[in-house]
Amino acid sequence: MAEVGRAAVRDPGALLPGGFWAAVAVWLERPQVANKRLCGVRLEARRSVALPRAAAGPRPRSPGEGLGPGQTTGPARGTAIRGPGESQPRHGQRENPQREAAAAARLAGGSGPAGEAGVGESEFPASDLDSLWDAFSQSLDGGHPELLAFLSGPAAASQPEAPSELAVVLRTLIPKTGPRCPLAVPRRELVVQDVLNGTVTFLPLEEDDSGNVKVETSNVYQIRLSQSQEEWFISILIFCPERWHSDGIVYPQPAWLGEELLARLARWSVESKKSGFKSTLSLISIIKYSKTYQMLKEKYKDMVKVWPEVTDPEKFVYEDVAIAAYLLILWEEERAELGLTAKQSFIDLGCGNGLLVHILSTEGHPGRGIDVRRRKIWDMYGPQTCLEVCLIGKSRTYPPAGEVSMDEQRTQYINSRRGRPVSPPNEVSVPLPPRATVGHAGHPDGHQTLDTGAATGRAEIRADQLWLSGFQPREKAERVRNCATLPRDFIDQVVLQVAHLLLNGEQLNTGSASSSSSKAWNRGGSLSLAEVAHELAGETLQRLKRECGGLQTLLRNNHQVFEVVNGRVHIRDWREKKLQRQLHSEAKRRLCSEAFKTRMCWFYSHHPDGCVLPSDSCPFAHGPAELRPPQTPKRKKPVL
Repeated sequence: MAEVGRAAVRDPGALLPGGFWAAVAVWLERPQVANKRLCGVRLEARRSVALPRAAAGPRPRSPGEGLGPGQTTGPARGTAIRGPGESQPRHGQRENPQREAAAAARLAGGSGPAGEAGVGESEFPASDLDSLWDAFSQSLDGGHPELLAFLSGPAAASQPEAPSELAVVLRTLIPKTGPRCPLAVPRRELVVQDVLNGTVTFLPLEEDDSGNVKVETSNVYQIRLSQSQEEWFISILIFCPERWHSDGIVYPQPAWLGEELLARLARWSVESKKSGFKSTLSLISIIKYSKTYQMLKEKYKDMVKVWPEVTDPEKFVYEDVAIAAYLLILWEEERAELGLTAKQSFIDLGCGNGLLVHILSTEGHPGRGIDVRRRKIWDMYGPQTCLEVCLIGKSRTYPPAGEVSMDEQRTQYINSRRGRPVSPPNEVSVPLPPRATVGHAGHPDGHQTLDTGAATGRAEIRADQLWLSGFQPREKAERVRNCATLPRDFIDQVVLQVAHLLLNGEQLNTGSASSSSSKAWNRGGSLSLAEVAHELAGETLQRLKRECGGLQTLLRNNHQVFEVVNGRVHIRDWREKKLQRQLHSEAKRRLCSEAFKTRMCWFYSHHPDGCVLPSDSCPFAHGPAELRPPQTPKRKKPVL
């Protein structure tokens, strides 16, 4: 057993230990929030069980039994458990990679080879969880005292005879598949939650070709909450660190568990609030969603390379691919339930770049997108994608004499949507105030024109007599509230103040150029957004709160200087950014080349150690002599 990480948790709001279990629930039910290589998880079954206590001493192991920690030789790596229908447990050599992939595919409900994993949706029978736990519990009590002690936790040693009430959850982890990991298959785990002792243990399951299920002791790990005097700690421990096998997807490196996951759990324990809403993917099959998402992502990935908009192509392309995958599966299941064959139609109001409309239309769903203005990318989709600068009504679909009746129907509909009383069908409605006069002059086709009455001098309609008395139309010119319109001197002042805090109070330059000294470059520390806000003046905070996103948006806008990750602010180290440039998309590289040396380097002008990069490697100008005028991108003429 080894502790790969420990974090002290400050709990000013007295949220622990409840907050710890809320954080564990996030990792249990939505692990993809932390591990981006997972698509999601499917909870198969849940049971309340009792864990047996270890006997006075371990009995000798018979040949072929699973090994405990510290042993590295022998025929088996895990604890074998009888599968459904098996009379006796069997043990065998560790499967080769091909057999392991096929077994994992069958374990997840699929029946094909590894490349087709996830196509099946057969559920693990809930009754089998009982027999699965019984067999595992017996193996613990008989021949695996080390694993039993690991499950029990340190607090159980003081009460050796008291049985511990546990919650056991069987879950299936569904990894993302793609060109880099085509053989990624779902994996099952037993999760043992011991609320009394503050531990949750994750036991990976494997199934061989004969249907025998076993716990892989090589990849068992535990999250533990402990308290020393008045201080709380969260730890992550690995049962057999010397045999830990990392696949880089479902089972990451121990360092990731002890650093990234532990940091998130510590933050969630004192910040997270359990949502009352269902999971985003609760209405559809996660395995089908994962397969469809990867198929669409591969099909439309070239859109990132030719994206003509100034927005981030990866963000919008892959977000729309995810939405399209969700809708395609939802509609497919709806057709199956209702016995329909024709694909559903749709209308996307406020379609923006129209990519979602394009994907759904290409996949066979008739529909159209409507937005207030045309986008440059619309010209790339082709005629099969129907995109429409709004809908304009030019004539009525009913005769002029039906205006009064239609007006009453509109009023009743609007009132019903606003919770206002609607007149019963047999009750005479109160005459409505005049909203329009009807005229036919100059219209040979008899179509009506509306006159609000202002020209005739009629009194204006009172606000409480209108359909929507509290309605305020949007301003013609939409106000930008992303901190971009704040005065430049105000932004510079906040940037300098935050950088001063992160550099531990070291004095900043106020405009004179400097160069990197021989000492190590000072990257400074990190602060949470709350800690930064606490140091800013009240007037500054009030001004930022009037903007969308406030302080965080301002810091993200100044990405040359700062990096905001998981709610914490750091000084950006451009040496790391340089290593990531080769991974950028073609569109991003083009934008970077167009903006090269068009702005002054903040670090060259303000950082006490100057810029960490030499002049020829920094994308920003080191002094006025390097500045070059910005390039104005050529805009395509709209197609009328």
